[in-house]
Amino acid sequence: MERIKEELNRLDSIGQLRRIPQIEYKSDSCIRIDGVNYINFASNDYLGISTKQELVGEFLSKNISKCFSSASARLLSGSSSEFTDLEKTIADMFGKEACLVFNTGYQCNLGVLSALCAKGDVIFSDKLNHASIIDGMRLSEGDFIRYKHLDYDNLEKLLIQKRSNYQRAIIVSESLFSMDGDTADIDKLISLKNKYNCILMVDEAHAFCAFGDHLTGLSYGKDVDIITATFGKSLGSFGAFCVSNNDIITYLINKARSFIFSTSIPPINIAWTNWLLTEKLHYLQMQRDKLKSIIEKAHELLREFGLNTTSVSQIIPVIIGSNDATNTISEELKAKGFYIPAIRPPTVPEGTSRLRLSLTSDTNIDDFKQVLETVRGFLS
Repeated sequence: MERIKEELNRLDSIGQLRRIPQIEYKSDSCIRIDGVNYINFASNDYLGISTKQELVGEFLSKNISKCFSSASARLLSGSSSEFTDLEKTIADMFGKEACLVFNTGYQCNLGVLSALCAKGDVIFSDKLNHASIIDGMRLSEGDFIRYKHLDYDNLEKLLIQKRSNYQRAIIVSESLFSMDGDTADIDKLISLKNKYNCILMVDEAHAFCAFGDHLTGLSYGKDVDIITATFGKSLGSFGAFCVSNNDIITYLINKARSFIFSTSIPPINIAWTNWLLTEKLHYLQMQRDKLKSIIEKAHELLREFGLNTTSVSQIIPVIIGSNDATNTISEELKAKGFYIPAIRPPTVPEGTSRLRLSLTSDTNIDDFKQVLETVRGFLS
């Protein structure tokens, strides 16, 4: 216990001690914490789906008889037709042979990579890939090598040096990076995976339903072997999925421990996800178009304010550097009615603490402008 207290004190002293916010209410772009309402710039609900009560009411009026509990893993008695219906919907969306639903995006990436990378195999991973990818690599029995962020010359150099030492090789990258808002060059990754006989896996968590004519993110129609994504961001639902060929999906059913040993998501949640992707596809596309317009306006303002960013998306990082300075600006913004938590290590690398401004289809561009004015005042 003494070591635990020492570590908590250390985290507190360097401004990295985290506490769970007591959220009382959320509605469109607003959030209530401890009785105070704020404009929410911390949400991953990019299309604003989770707060649309009219959608929930319409869905429940037609699906109230769906089961609210699964009570078992899918390989025992926790599966149902709702799962197979959703998996067919997702596979068809991506033009893939098969799909497997996981409980969370974290469990999905963890299960896929730890299952597919065996002894004698290797994973080449973008250095800024999500923690779920890093942990999946660590749990695998193979090796992993991290290449510099979006540096495909560095990746090819590593492939030249290391690829021949292994049987199977997997290249893995996010499509849209969760803390920097920049995007991978999918075509370049495909070129390298073909040149060096690799499997390519792309995580579409932050692009799924927010980008693409088919709401499928940035990989649609491209030669990507494995695609993962979550329902818990743009779709405002719960769960995650992996799409690939029949052999890989069947292998994961038999080998992915995070799938095998988890009680499955209740059928009501699965039916909600499938209903959104089928019955409400036009609504999702409309919200996607609203988000696209807001992103364009926001980036115009960033240029006007002279704030440099790596972002090309709805995720806009403002890198401050130190934990203390980032916490100070975050608290000042909170005092002005804006909820933008400080993002600190280990979520981001040391020395790159930041504000992560997250845009949704409900974002008011005037609110965003006020935030930029406050931030610029601190940085000038």
